[in-house]
Amino acid sequence: MGRIPFSWLPMDPAAAATLTGAIPPPFPAGATNGAAYCIDPALLASFMPPGTSRQPAVLPNPAESARRRQEEEERGAIRLVHLLVTCTGAIQAGDYSAAQGNLAEARAILGVIQTSAGIGRVAIHFADALAQRLFPAYPHAAPPAAATSPAASAELVGHFYDAGPYLNFAYSTANQAILDAFEGCDDVHIVDFALMQGFQWPPLIHALSTRQGGPPRLRVTGIGPHPANGRDELREVGVRLAEFARSMNVPFCFRGVCVDQLDGLSKWMLKTVPGEALAFNSILQLHRLLVDPDADPAVPAPIDMLLDLVTDLQPRVLTVVEQEADHNRPSLLERFTNALFHYAAMFDSMEARGPRAGTTNAPAEAYLRAEIFDIVCGEGSARAERHELLSRWKERLARVGLAQVPFGQNEVRLAEAHLISATSYSGDGYSILECGGGLALAWHDRPLYAATAWRAAGGGSAAGAVAGTEGRDMTSNGGSRESYGIGNLAIA
Repeated sequence: MGRIPFSWLPMDPAAAATLTGAIPPPFPAGATNGAAYCIDPALLASFMPPGTSRQPAVLPNPAESARRRQEEEERGAIRLVHLLVTCTGAIQAGDYSAAQGNLAEARAILGVIQTSAGIGRVAIHFADALAQRLFPAYPHAAPPAAATSPAASAELVGHFYDAGPYLNFAYSTANQAILDAFEGCDDVHIVDFALMQGFQWPPLIHALSTRQGGPPRLRVTGIGPHPANGRDELREVGVRLAEFARSMNVPFCFRGVCVDQLDGLSKWMLKTVPGEALAFNSILQLHRLLVDPDADPAVPAPIDMLLDLVTDLQPRVLTVVEQEADHNRPSLLERFTNALFHYAAMFDSMEARGPRAGTTNAPAEAYLRAEIFDIVCGEGSARAERHELLSRWKERLARVGLAQVPFGQNEVRLAEAHLISATSYSGDGYSILECGGGLALAWHDRPLYAATAWRAAGGGSAAGAVAGTEGRDMTSNGGSRESYGIGNLAIA
């Protein structure tokens, strides 16, 4: 049936009067199309929606509006976390249809809540990681984690160093343990498992330059990946360290060793010398050598191969700094949940400190985003970010014959002083905690990174008692010769 066009027709004034009981006003002559309507208030009210008030609208209270918005944000955040965890559980169970639905709803919430602060700031990275895991064949399902070239990785580390006290805590705490171990030694050798940009070593070189009785002869062996794109980052860092050591009048020799995995190291590569005080330094590296807890015990784990090398060389100290987190779980749901809360604290602490003037925290967040993607998307040998708690590290290191060197009150005070300096006196929320003989950098009492020091159970290598003078030659196991001078370089 067709629709009949409908419109109000002009009503005769007399007819209107019969309907309303009102008397129409007189019309001027010739006003044939004019009409006046006097509606009974009761009749008008019958057409109004229930509860409609005829009172003038009242402007909302700004404080009340802000409170309601905050409550809506909190409800959205709780719902968002629930959806992300539920999505992860569905992926683990193989219910990809449900996982897609959960993720779509989470994306919708992320579209309306704030993602530049609060839970939305970290949740968007986890949502992107879940999208990458669900749709690996579609690279545009989520923005990439980060560039993976050695140069790009080193650049991100630099941004992360500037974004907060995390690496400053790691470097300064490890340096103090190394200085204590080298006290009274004339020939000292540091093997850095990940030289990166070498930010750790200028403060230590400066401290050695002021040592009573003069500085020792210092060797640094920096380990890193093979050169890519024709750029030799190890040599570049070595040159900078040599120039700094020269300015501090510290006898210095640098050697770069290129390996793609730390378990590929051999003793001959390190060219250790009898009589020198040896230190190994590992900043956020050992977890990369772990395997799944249920891996075949008959196959030597990479971590065991490296620790065997360390104990065989009897160092005076092994410094270890690791994330204080539990992300080495076979269960995706367990490590996702643990990671979500760990990185929420990381992003919260970074946000509270704020970027330095003229900078942004985006590159530092990209550094953490790469870790999140590895934890969520990686399985088996493809997963490198296998963070474990300090209690597990203590068991593992003691099992291979290393003895812990507890940090004392002096180290606590020094770490707190470095923390104040690193946060520019705006570090409310950050603290240094003593935990199991080690030190932890915490955010609102939640440990983020833990530092420990270890020595060979046999007492470590002999102190630097080898006679020699600046400029002396040494023949290593491999037959190459190195000369102690003010800034010598060698790249292997």
